[in-house]
Amino acid sequence: MRYLFLLTATITSAFSQTQSDFYLREEIPLPKDEVMEISSIALMPQEKVAVATRRGDVWICSGAYGDDLSKVTWKKFAFGLHEPLGMYYQKGSLFLTQRPEFSRIQDSNADGTADVFETINSDWGISGDYHEYAFGTSPDKNGDVWITLCLTGSFNARANWRGWVLRITPDGKMIPTCSGIRSPGGIGFNAEGDTFYTDNQGIWNGSSSLKWLKPGSFQGAPVGNGYHKLANLPEPPTPKDGSRILTERTEHPEFIPPAVILPHGKVGQSPTGIQPDLTGGKFGPWKNQVYVGEQTHSQVQRVYLEKVNGLYQGAVFHMLEGFEAGLIPITLDQEKGILFAGGSNRGWASRGSKPFTFERVKWTGKTPFEILTMEAEPDGFTLTFTEPVDEKSAADLASYSMEAWTYIFQSKYGSPEVDQATPVIKATKISADKKSVRLTIEGLVRGHVHHLKVNGLKSKSGQAIWHPNAYYTLNEIPAK
Repeated sequence: MRYLFLLTATITSAFSQTQSDFYLREEIPLPKDEVMEISSIALMPQEKVAVATRRGDVWICSGAYGDDLSKVTWKKFAFGLHEPLGMYYQKGSLFLTQRPEFSRIQDSNADGTADVFETINSDWGISGDYHEYAFGTSPDKNGDVWITLCLTGSFNARANWRGWVLRITPDGKMIPTCSGIRSPGGIGFNAEGDTFYTDNQGIWNGSSSLKWLKPGSFQGAPVGNGYHKLANLPEPPTPKDGSRILTERTEHPEFIPPAVILPHGKVGQSPTGIQPDLTGGKFGPWKNQVYVGEQTHSQVQRVYLEKVNGLYQGAVFHMLEGFEAGLIPITLDQEKGILFAGGSNRGWASRGSKPFTFERVKWTGKTPFEILTMEAEPDGFTLTFTEPVDEKSAADLASYSMEAWTYIFQSKYGSPEVDQATPVIKATKISADKKSVRLTIEGLVRGHVHHLKVNGLKSKSGQAIWHPNAYYTLNEIPAK
């Protein structure tokens, strides 16, 4: 019996999967006795990394790519800025989205500190409220920088263009682009170059989500609608309080539903930075997928996106955790396959042992057994895996379960999960290469989040799924 116990324990250990098997997370030492609540990260030449803090400092880090992180050094580049939440490097300058403006700073005499501070655009308003954050991107394919403007106190819009997304053109012109914003935590692009932002649970947001910023779209929160008059734009829709997103977007075609809902508490609570994987396999097999930072749970989630009937939708999966504070910016070096993450717990508590953090993550080269993609079908989903499946467990209907729900679309804060359904998995079909399983499902619900569990599934080599939960937002069901 003792031998059998030891043999069983050895087998279990051999097939267990932990994050450190696949991804190495390391803390980057910070300047001593400095408050480094990192709010922006920009990659620079010669493997230098610029970080901005919520308190308005900009530092340049050397050695963040090195094998020996004890050799990291820091140089303060600038101070006195106003909570930069978005920064990038271009042609010798750093460009920053600050709370009241979009700016450029530069070291013109090469002494290691900024001496040029230029306002490129400041055509939006601030009232002084703590909540009026402004998150900005790097330039898009047209050279425009996209900026999301949080509401005042998360419930009002007391300054011009609060609750809107703006674009700043290369010549400094501001273009109001989307309405209906509530409380962004980050903004970025997918692999195709389309713009997305993360909005947080609150009014008109039953749960947090990743949203597609289609130009001219309404994103759901009507609080700042009135500012359309400032630019003679069409008036955004006024949705019905207590309705459902599917109902309202059917009536108002300008209303673009969340691409992927991040169920509150189940997939974090406060989504933040957005980064596509364009590394070509240097950060794992997740080609063209999107990573989303998480402040409260100190995590990084993975999102698979697809377009159905002209709308983005897709699935979110857990990916990385254990960061030492709540993540705000995440930046992926697409050439080297290194993810940099920084953050803070100020204002909202977060998991981790520290009030702020700066960390990097590298792929070890070992691939976990995971759901790689989850694609919608007219009568179910096709799951593709990172390695061939065990045919017996993959064919067993008991290996899978599904539930579905939506949220009340309302002016109250958040929403419970409502309109619950239990789609039934009726059949499985395994592909010839054993890497995909087609699930035939009865009872899919358009507009609902579909939570799939695959606890019973094994790989051909005997591995269990590392993360067995997938949450797919089914905005549209493909035509047969």
